[in-house]
This record gives sequence, structure tokens and C-alpha cells, in this order.
Amino acid sequence: MDKIRIEDLKLRCIIGVNAEERDILQDVIINIELSCDLSRAAHTDEIAHTVDYKKLKQDIRTLVERSSFRLLETLATSVAERCLETSGVKTVNVKVDKPGALRFARNVAVEIERSANSA
Repeated sequence: MDKIRIEDLKLRCIIGVNAEERDILQDVIINIELSCDLSRAAHTDEIAHTVDYKKLKQDIRTLVERSSFRLLETLATSVAERCLETSGVKTVNVKVDKPGALRFARNVAVEIERSANSA
């Protein structure tokens, strides 16, 4: 399977379980790996035959910035589900980082993989 990656997409949203986290926008960093067949697009050189990752990035940005999830797991799953709605995407791996979530730790991250068959 071929891959398209969107790396280090930095967005801000409401995320967290504690009261103080529910009132402020926090940074999240999202990495996405899409598995799909890119052979037709490679031969035709037409965007209609591939994943329009610019549009997908905008859809994800809108989703995340309007969200108010408590858990990174829920945010990652919502991003994965949006990716799987895109024609041609067979599987998706989503990693969501929340820098500074834990004192004395640089980062906390959740990584999930979903497929079109199990979405």
C-alpha cells in the first residue's frame, strides 16, 4: 500500500479532563499516515485520482479547532474517522501529541490505527 503523510500539523483546541483545561486553547500536534493506492494518480497526474491532502488538512483543522474533547483518544479517533471518509483511504494511523500535558515530561501522545473495514 502507498502512503501519504501529513506531518506535525500544529493546531489549538480545548482538550483535557481538568477544569482549567476546559477554558483555554491548547496546542496539539497531529501526524497522519494514510494508506491508499496511488498508482492511478501516478499515471494520470490528476488530483481527482488521489487524496486531496490540502482539503483533508483543512477538514481536520476545522474539526479539531471546533472540538472540545476530554481525551486525546477521542480526538485521534475523530481525526481517523474523518480521514477514512476520504475516497481511496484504506487505513489511517493518527498520532496526537499534547506537549506539556504532564509535569516533568516533554510530551504525551496517543497513536491509533484504523481501517475502512473497522471504522
